[in-house]
Amino acid sequence: MRFGTSPRGSGKRNACSDPIHGFSPSTTSRGPLGGDAAPNSTVVHSIIVGALWLGVDLLVFHEVLAIGGGIAAAHIASFALATIFTYILHWRRAFAEAEYARREPAWHVYLRFLAVCLSALFLRGGVLATAMSLWGWSPEIALLPASAAAALVVYAGSALFVVPSLNSPWIRTVRWHTAALAVVTYVVVVRLVFMGPINLLPEEAYYWNYAQHLDIGYLDHPPMVAWLIWLGTSVFGPSEFAVRLGAPLCWLIAAFFSFQLAYNLSGKTAACVAVLLFSALPFFFTMGFLIVPDTPLTAAWAGTLYFLERATLAEHRRAWLGIGVCMGLGLLSKYTIVLLGLATLIHLLLDPRARRWFWSPWPYLAGVIALLLFSPVIAWNAAHDWASFAFQSTRRLSAAPNFSLHLLVGSIVLMITPVAFLEAVSGFIPSAGFRRLSPHSIDRKRAFTAIYTLAPLSVIVAFSLFHQIKLNWAGPLWLAALPAIGQMIATRSGAGVLQRRTAWSATIAILLVGYGAGFHYLAQGLPGVPYPANLRMLPIAWQEFGDAAAEIEGQVEATTGHRPLLVGMDAYFLSSELAFYRHHKSPDAVQSTAGRGLFGSKGLMYDYWFARTPQTGRTVIMFGFDPWVLSDASLSKWFRELGPTTERIVFKSDTPAGRFYYRVGHDFRP
Repeated sequence: MRFGTSPRGSGKRNACSDPIHGFSPSTTSRGPLGGDAAPNSTVVHSIIVGALWLGVDLLVFHEVLAIGGGIAAAHIASFALATIFTYILHWRRAFAEAEYARREPAWHVYLRFLAVCLSALFLRGGVLATAMSLWGWSPEIALLPASAAAALVVYAGSALFVVPSLNSPWIRTVRWHTAALAVVTYVVVVRLVFMGPINLLPEEAYYWNYAQHLDIGYLDHPPMVAWLIWLGTSVFGPSEFAVRLGAPLCWLIAAFFSFQLAYNLSGKTAACVAVLLFSALPFFFTMGFLIVPDTPLTAAWAGTLYFLERATLAEHRRAWLGIGVCMGLGLLSKYTIVLLGLATLIHLLLDPRARRWFWSPWPYLAGVIALLLFSPVIAWNAAHDWASFAFQSTRRLSAAPNFSLHLLVGSIVLMITPVAFLEAVSGFIPSAGFRRLSPHSIDRKRAFTAIYTLAPLSVIVAFSLFHQIKLNWAGPLWLAALPAIGQMIATRSGAGVLQRRTAWSATIAILLVGYGAGFHYLAQGLPGVPYPANLRMLPIAWQEFGDAAAEIEGQVEATTGHRPLLVGMDAYFLSSELAFYRHHKSPDAVQSTAGRGLFGSKGLMYDYWFARTPQTGRTVIMFGFDPWVLSDASLSKWFRELGPTTERIVFKSDTPAGRFYYRVGHDFRP
């Protein structure tokens, strides 16, 4: 993929020069890949090439499996050989005939083709894994839809990004729209096909346990994430796909509001670029896959920004109702959204035309709506000594001083990429600062973007000077910056434009390929890339860990004649994964899994879910990542008798993927 360049050697800029290198369908006199061809012959040729691709793919896949190669090795090898075969038969001629291939270095074309092929390969791995693990298909049958999906990506990606024709009447803004549609479609599909095969993160498993103890509030977060998980699993059952189902739905809502906000602030082309960035930048991409409190928060944040623009700039009074609803839903998701309330106060004070809202009932009605929606959390806190409010406020403020500004900057660069960070620093923030506002709409729009980005950021920066920050805190605030960055990318001209658009092209291509490769590694592995030896690092072998724990549980039950209680000896990782990945074998897995609070340590919500006294006399199996956790001498006071600490290796596809330790305690004495 390449954004915003015109062909070299043209003497002057072509009237239809691409902002995204090669977003132009061919005219009727040329084939779909740039060569002169009659439509019927092109279709027949494509069908023949596609059939040969599938034949080579199936043959090589079968042979590699037959000689003992794994699924991942077989499908990667068969895809590679089928692609090389198809290139020799078809793509080489298309590359030679394409005008772009004659007007720029050939390696540019081949790098783009490689990016398209890798994206197709990793998407195909997700389809293959989903068909096998969720639908129970054999590898050979599962390869059919996987191969078809890959072929579609290779053909469409090559036609759009690699070897398009220059003879297109389309203006460049239309090509931006096509680019956004292509990227959005790819990231939505690649997330959907990997949602099921990839194990839950410990955080996701913890929030699944929230949903098993459904409530109107919890110690460390509001309840929205639990409600979303409960809804998905109630409809589709307790699977990884069902647990995560709320994530892509929230992402689509956030994408819709982001497009509408950018459209209102900067126009349709900038809105398309903003959605493209929303699809590709790491934080927002991740929020469409993982089910964590930041996921519904991002959707509520995007909705609040949209209605704030409609209320304060477009002066639609009923938009305040939308602000109230979105703020309320945001407060049910994560308390961080209160930063938008602070930004709104600053905005109303600085914008002379917006100050009139102080004397209008509409903002106060919005506050009442938000408070009503948030009232269940207030009620839960009132019934639990305001524990959640204290956990997220006074507990953090009373922690030991810890300078973490460098971590905040690093997290921002990681979440939105160095290119976007430099774009904001060098262009958007200086040009849209807090200068005296004029009544002109362009100044008010710039100020809106600046205030709703910089005001929340300033609070987080101030906190990081004295306290430890979480790396995801600053993620949603960049929603306000996307319209401005999108406008700069879409309308930039002059010196350096080629270099900047090339940087954006490379960044987005690397991100898309990287997401696919990472997902493939987590779901099926990559040949030659070993698994880490630590279960805590990646969600690779939690299913295997749960199976091993269930086996140990069965052995202890057979020996003692009683159902044991399982305890994870860390904050919540082990307990959460033990509960989720044993539920398919132990229907009471949630009720028979406790946290380390059983022994006096802090265990977050497990301290509320499991009281000590009812566990008196039970046999307890303790699990830890390190042997010293289970060898603590203080454990002996809790049991009549303690067994030895035992190590267990976890294997995934016959390859070591981590280890854990366990110890059995008999006759628990609280």
